[in-house]
Amino acid sequence: MKITSCANPLAEPRFHTTFRRTQPHFYRRIAAVACLWLAHAAAIHAASLQVTVVDREGKPLADAVVIVVPAATGAARGAAKSPPPMQATINQEKMQFVPAVTVVAPGAKVRFVNSDAWDHHVRLSAPGLTNFGTAAAPEGIAMRMEGKTEGKPAKSVEVTLDKAGPLGANLLGCYIHGSMSGHVYVADSPWALKTGADGAVAMDDLPDGAATVQVWHPLLTVPPKLQPTTLGAALGKLNVQLDVVPRRRRN
Repeated sequence: MKITSCANPLAEPRFHTTFRRTQPHFYRRIAAVACLWLAHAAAIHAASLQVTVVDREGKPLADAVVIVVPAATGAARGAAKSPPPMQATINQEKMQFVPAVTVVAPGAKVRFVNSDAWDHHVRLSAPGLTNFGTAAAPEGIAMRMEGKTEGKPAKSVEVTLDKAGPLGANLLGCYIHGSMSGHVYVADSPWALKTGADGAVAMDDLPDGAATVQVWHPLLTVPPKLQPTTLGAALGKLNVQLDVVPRRRRN
């Protein structure tokens, strides 16, 4: 006997037409199960939250990090659409760290680049530091960065940060230029965003149910408070006022 095909007969259009006509209940049952599965998948990320952060004077506060930690665990928690990155670049430019605040995930590799024509340091506080090329010290690290020579690539160095939370907010500085400062925040939740000029962030991929919201800013002198909230299908709104007055950065 010659075998000309080993294709699955279920894939044949004629089989589906005949089976659908003779077994309508089977198809209705499959359709119902599919609808239930899709509804369950949509329910996992049905919550939205908008957080607005203002300063002591009630003005929108930029560079505040908003961290949402859902109480749900496992499959019910789902995954964030845009979690903090595993890689980031911070420039030393015009005697500033740009951006001033960077949010990353635990274990992220952060690359520093000196784009100025003069020398700088990259100084990091100890929290979150796991390695610095071939050098690491418990008190933190400080690496002198040569200024950029015209026509040549800028000098750079990379570190890995893995300690999350407010204590993992690494302070950046330069021994040569004391006015230079910045921060790297290692977020302990995949739902973490930094406010822009309008002081607001919005998340639409959160799981339903209880959660806590934490707002951190470089100028806070006390640990940020946890704010309980309940997430649902309706857009949740939270206004947070911090007892800080932002300093104006050099242009």
